[in-house]
Amino acid sequence: KGSRIDPPAQHQCQVDFLQLRTVEQLQAIANDRDCKRGRQQNPPGPVAQRGIKQERPEGRPSRDCLVHVVNCEALHDFAIMALQLARKQRMQQCLRIMPEPDSLKADFVEEMDGDVPVLRFTGRLTLPRLDDLPRRLEALERPPKRIDLTQIQRIDTVGAWIVHKLATENEAKIVGLDANGQTLLRQVERSDKPVLMRPEPFSPFLRVLDEVGDATVIAAQTMLGLLSFFGAILVGTWSVIRNPRRFRMNAVIQRFELVGVKALFIVGLMSFLIGIVIAQQGAVQLRQFGAESLTVNLIGRITTRELGVLMTAIMVAGRSGSAFAAQLGTMKLTEEVDAMRTIGVSPIEALVLPRMLATTLMMPLLGFFSMIVAMIGGGIFCWLSLDIPPLTYIQRLREVIPMTDLWVGLTKAPVFGAIIAISGCFQGMQVKGNAEEVGLRTTSAVVQAIFLVIVLDAFFAVFFTSIGWD
Repeated sequence: KGSRIDPPAQHQCQVDFLQLRTVEQLQAIANDRDCKRGRQQNPPGPVAQRGIKQERPEGRPSRDCLVHVVNCEALHDFAIMALQLARKQRMQQCLRIMPEPDSLKADFVEEMDGDVPVLRFTGRLTLPRLDDLPRRLEALERPPKRIDLTQIQRIDTVGAWIVHKLATENEAKIVGLDANGQTLLRQVERSDKPVLMRPEPFSPFLRVLDEVGDATVIAAQTMLGLLSFFGAILVGTWSVIRNPRRFRMNAVIQRFELVGVKALFIVGLMSFLIGIVIAQQGAVQLRQFGAESLTVNLIGRITTRELGVLMTAIMVAGRSGSAFAAQLGTMKLTEEVDAMRTIGVSPIEALVLPRMLATTLMMPLLGFFSMIVAMIGGGIFCWLSLDIPPLTYIQRLREVIPMTDLWVGLTKAPVFGAIIAISGCFQGMQVKGNAEEVGLRTTSAVVQAIFLVIVLDAFFAVFFTSIGWD
């Protein structure tokens, strides 16, 4: 239909710079759509009807247009959109491959500037334009001392590497690059380093010192980060106090259930077994001195003052602290935390404060529950193995447990809960990069929380002994 091409200016489309392979793909797409459209427009029927071709009414302007396709490096998607538009307007495509302009090809000219040989590049120093340029550069008659890139139109990484290699081998000076080209060339120069097939031998002693130094630096950075995070929590708490409407009661109640109610079974089971173990081991040791009756004293005081709250804190750190780190870490990876900041919601107020408040308030209750269950477990063992009746056991507990031991345990519990929540939330907010970071930060949250709980427990032991609560 070449004779019927009537390209009015308002319907003419031109698509520049396509490779020959892209042209073939576009032709295949057009042919395939022609076949599908022919099947849709010509349903099965009499042969005579399928062969009828409607003529264009007189006076209607032709909508056929010519699509020029030049053999170069332009956008494939843009070309497809152009052909789709032409098909939509019922135009007739005529693909014509035109020769590539010589000004786009990468080339060079050897010149002399006085006694200095100069190599002047022209065109585009890009991968599609290089052709046999590297081979011709190897066959230069005299090595250049200056490389002039003033007349090039574009340069990519491959072209920059060729220029850098040529300049390095001949100790030539590169001139004429713009700012972007100089940045690209500097990056190529930085990457031009020898690759060691085997790492250099490293002394085991120095390796140990290096790891100890890295661990020390990481510990110091973590402590500073915890202090900074605690300061952000204080700021967020003050903001909620000034604006009580921003307090999220539903989130706190939900964390009450997750941290407290759903942890009762595992905390109770652990405390029950610990009470039995304490009673059994204490009875074995005290039997040597004929003081088996003092097993009740051991169970009552150690569970009330130390082990009840401490073991509960360790369980909550492994259960809730790891959950906090994993939840917030996943939210960081999915950019939910950034989205909250974008819409004006503080992540500290929405995510950290409810978890911290719930853990701080539930720890005394869980600690008290752990004390009671541990004493019940020890009482059952004393009843079955030491023949101490339950009533005698309870009466003896009331005599040997001072009220200060209960206050010591209940005083430590909320502090342990706050430390666990802060460690879990802090490590979760530090997640970045990939999913592996979530697991690493979760592990760090548990280890950090348990470590801080034990350190604070030692501090509390010394403090309460110094004030006479022993």
